Amino acid sequence: MLRFGQVLRSGALSQFRCLSSAKSHGDVLPRSCDVLIIGGGGMGASSAFWLKSRSQQLGKKLNVLVVERDACYTNASTVLSVGGVRQQFSLAENIEMSLYGYNFIVNGQKHLGDVDLCYQPNGYLILASAKGAHILAQNSKLQNELGARNELLGPEALRSRFPWLSTEDVELGCHGIDKEGWFDPWALLMGYKKKARALGAHFSSGEVVGFEWNSSGALSAAVVDVGDGVQRPVNFDTCVLAAGAHSGQVARLANIGDPEAKTSSLRVALPVEPRKRYVYVFSTQGRNCPGLATPLTVDPDGTYFRRDGLCGNFLCGRSPSDEEEPECDTLDVDHGYFETDVWPTLASRVPAFESVKIQSSWAGYYDHNAFDANGVIGRHPHYSNLFIAAGFSGHGIQQTPAVGRAISELILDGKFSTIDLSRLGFDRLVNKQPMFEVNIV
Repeated sequence: MLRFGQVLRSGALSQFRCLSSAKSHGDVLPRSCDVLIIGGGGMGASSAFWLKSRSQQLGKKLNVLVVERDACYTNASTVLSVGGVRQQFSLAENIEMSLYGYNFIVNGQKHLGDVDLCYQPNGYLILASAKGAHILAQNSKLQNELGARNELLGPEALRSRFPWLSTEDVELGCHGIDKEGWFDPWALLMGYKKKARALGAHFSSGEVVGFEWNSSGALSAAVVDVGDGVQRPVNFDTCVLAAGAHSGQVARLANIGDPEAKTSSLRVALPVEPRKRYVYVFSTQGRNCPGLATPLTVDPDGTYFRRDGLCGNFLCGRSPSDEEEPECDTLDVDHGYFETDVWPTLASRVPAFESVKIQSSWAGYYDHNAFDANGVIGRHPHYSNLFIAAGFSGHGIQQTPAVGRAISELILDGKFSTIDLSRLGFDRLVNKQPMFEVNIV
């Protein structure tokens, strides 16, 4: 049985936070900077934090400017995510970035000062059918070799450990027993911004609507619309493109993806686009309900749920198939999708969820990389002063510490030093060498 209560419109909480922030609209837009970061969400703010922190440690003066089009972060992917951190991936780079992210998050005050990221160490539980069990086991082996801590559980062990769980059609589960959980994405974003500002970074409100080039064809300035009807150029030495779901659109302004470009690398587009995802918050009066320590549980069909706070609520969602992708014109929530695609799986996997009531809901954007659903990190092969951090397809927030650090290493040191992310560069798009995650089914 389904019952629907009050729905929290997407962005309402962010708007409240914006109104409560005295500096929500940011600094006056300067005419020039050393490093311009396009996008002030998790990736951009992390990049600003690491650039200022590390340049100070190296004794270098670096003028860093972040330009964000959504000053209140009303529609920003960062603050509308569910804030998960996990190492249950199949690519070594994703595992290593998420391990780095975990260590950063649990030591947030060491890095960012007085910030409470509200980390909940309840882990992930990923379930696989007989068809996907061998992949789950193979991935678990690699994850543990790289420093993750998870265990494989068969149906009987799953029922014993999680008595609220139905194991019908489940062959194996992988349970993260350490270094996995979830946190407050807003708190992390504000922590990055506050610390970066304290170190001298500037955050301005505006939308990049074009670029300028110097006589040799290199990018030299971004044209920014600050909303007053006047477009202003901001000169830079280096640019970081971290505009989330809009990164592909911004890249096109720099002629990236122009089919008539003279160089092959410019003819290749940055295939990052918005994909709308729904999150539903529900309650239940069912018996044998999952408790406070319940891990974020992922069904073989991709439906997930986890506890949401101390009041007995749960949040859940599921990515649609390619044929079911919703339009991205608005962030309106489709509750019919919950009834037809999400709730039936919840009810069959957890009998206590047979009767639920929707308490609230929201929608947010994935910055989806249509090429291989993994982040593009590093220098553009044509523009030597353009660095990209985009396309993380739903798992970016936990990787912001590692990606921001990596961008700072490329700019300040000329190479990766903490984690080698070379395989996730733009060159793989040019060479048509996708880096796919091996999905569990």
